Amino acid sequence: MNANLSEHAYSPVSGKRFQFKDKYKLFLMAFPFLVLVFLFSYLPLYGWIYAFYDYRPGIPLSKTEFVGLNWFTALVSNQIQVQEILRVLRNTFAISALGILTSVLPVIFAIFLMEIKSTTFKKMVQTLTTLPNFISWVLVYSFAFMLFSVDNGFLNNLLKSMHLIERPLNILASDNHTWLAMTLWGVWKGLGWGAILYIAAITGIDPELYEAARVDGANRFQLMWHVTVPGIIPTFFVLLILGIANFINNGLEQYFVFSNAINMNHIEVLDLYVYNIGVVNNNFGFATAVSILKSIVSLFLLFAANGLSKLVRGEGVI
Repeated sequence: MNANLSEHAYSPVSGKRFQFKDKYKLFLMAFPFLVLVFLFSYLPLYGWIYAFYDYRPGIPLSKTEFVGLNWFTALVSNQIQVQEILRVLRNTFAISALGILTSVLPVIFAIFLMEIKSTTFKKMVQTLTTLPNFISWVLVYSFAFMLFSVDNGFLNNLLKSMHLIERPLNILASDNHTWLAMTLWGVWKGLGWGAILYIAAITGIDPELYEAARVDGANRFQLMWHVTVPGIIPTFFVLLILGIANFINNGLEQYFVFSNAINMNHIEVLDLYVYNIGVVNNNFGFATAVSILKSIVSLFLLFAANGLSKLVRGEGVI
């Protein structure tokens, strides 16, 4: 019995050994995800080598002409090319800025959703607002085409039947308020999904804080403003910092499916520009050079956002 007790007694050596085992288990749990990150995030970086060659599909890289930094210098050597880059950056920054400004909408939605007393109705609303996140942008555009099509769209048919318009409205092919339209489509698609983290943060707030505020005479709105909002501000700030770090990455699918010859001037963001240059125009070297510069800017924004987080919150996000 004494021997058995001595085996389970605490000692610095056994404590370190158990701690090492715990870390080893955690590493094994995270290892599959680390492999996925390596395969899909770091291994493709080998493709950056194409930025230094005049690559053409079907020709081995060993037989392709090495051009060095020509594609990088081409970004700034031609005045027309500089204007194109500035136009694309303007679109990217404008839509990203609108995305940052509308990032408060999931917060408001989560707060009001948690104030709903009916559990059934709350779950129904949360489900209906989360489902669009799992719909591809191709299906979203199909839904938009069904609503706003010139020939047989629901909106045009409704307005014509009410004699409010004589000619159908070509909303999808219009270049009016393109940045705002893309932002609103993104909000509609991601509102419910974006609110999930804030709902989790709200449920983690100590209920005693609400009870104490009620004892002090706080009404429902005051509870939201003085208890709920301060409780989710740390979560909002972390996501805001990550959003700023990801400022230049708008994505491709949304702008690709909604783009056309009329709105291309304002809808072509950096990712779509890289696709058009590389795949459509068959200039893989130049497209890779633009993508590399985009990644460098994104990395700079990430460290800048991390520095801002340390300055404001006293701790970084990475």
